[in-house]
Amino acid sequence: MPGGYTAKLHVLTLTPFYPSKGDEVSGCFVAEPLRESSALGVVSSVVAVTSIYHARPRSSSETPAEWVRYPQLPGNFGLASAGLCLGTVLLGKVRQLHGRSPIQVIHAHAALPCGQAAAFLSRHLKIPFVVTIHGLDVFNRCFQDGIAARWRRQSSLTVYKKARQVICISDKVRRLLAEECEAPAEVVYNGTDATLFSPGSTHDETPTILIVGNLLVGKGHELVLRAFARIKNSHQGVNVSMIGEGADRDRFVALAKDLGIADRVQLHGRVGRAEVAKAMRNCALLVLPSRFEGLGCVYLEAMACGKPVIACRGQGIEEIICHGSNGWLIPVDGLEELVEALRVLLGDAALRMRIGQAGRQTILDSLTLTRQAESLMKIYEGAAQ
Repeated sequence: MPGGYTAKLHVLTLTPFYPSKGDEVSGCFVAEPLRESSALGVVSSVVAVTSIYHARPRSSSETPAEWVRYPQLPGNFGLASAGLCLGTVLLGKVRQLHGRSPIQVIHAHAALPCGQAAAFLSRHLKIPFVVTIHGLDVFNRCFQDGIAARWRRQSSLTVYKKARQVICISDKVRRLLAEECEAPAEVVYNGTDATLFSPGSTHDETPTILIVGNLLVGKGHELVLRAFARIKNSHQGVNVSMIGEGADRDRFVALAKDLGIADRVQLHGRVGRAEVAKAMRNCALLVLPSRFEGLGCVYLEAMACGKPVIACRGQGIEEIICHGSNGWLIPVDGLEELVEALRVLLGDAALRMRIGQAGRQTILDSLTLTRQAESLMKIYEGAAQ
């Protein structure tokens, strides 16, 4: 096997993030490394979960999974104990699966509910588990205070302390964990499909500022719209293209109208992976000035397409981007800095090309799906010993 890895290591993945029929984008950052891991000798069984308040998604033939619904008290209040309910629902299924094909490791994505469920299953079935933290809300406070937030924090702490390994998607996430919890933690950056996300012809480039992400205030769409309104007259041929869905869509539509740029802003909703890759290949640059980003797969994907990326300092992506070399960094909520970044980059095609080429090389050197899968494989083997 490549790298001397053990063949047929059976890993059970528990995740609330996973592609489904009609939605191939959600959870692709979990599914794509699993696909790559199969070449290293990993046999994956995937249980994707959702609460009883949501309809059961249908499994996709491209990314098969067993979808399971679990009971939960309403809202974030019930999240502290939801994993125990999920573990109870799963125990019989996993026991049967383990009997047919022994599971060496359970990999849970996020502490609540899946990490808590993994700890429950680990206790009953004596299977070690690891857990990945995918965002900056490490302790599931949901950026709130009060007793419910304290319960979620305590439940998350318990999961991290029981895990064989806590996998952090950036060192920023690892540092946030270490501030409150002594747990075995390792950074594994997300990888990128550098074949799907690859440069296109320079002739295909359009003067488009691309934003890819959920339409939520925290992602920074409003900052982009305000910055674009400041440069629109000096860049008459440039438009803004937004890919994604979210609760703040109407807010952004209204803001674009108020700023007098509605005719130059296109909202495309959610599109497939191939369409995202095409949009990245054809844009001038990608900007996502997110305020709360553990790492951000869309940055890596745009870099793989050879496009300059504008992101924020203080987020996980700062560990990847060297300002002015392979990307561009601005302060959180830095309107003036974003205006200047757009002026500089849109006005200099050679600079965009140079930064884009350096960004793609960064991906090829250390942030491919193969590199991510190899790192995960080492963790699985260590946890299984």
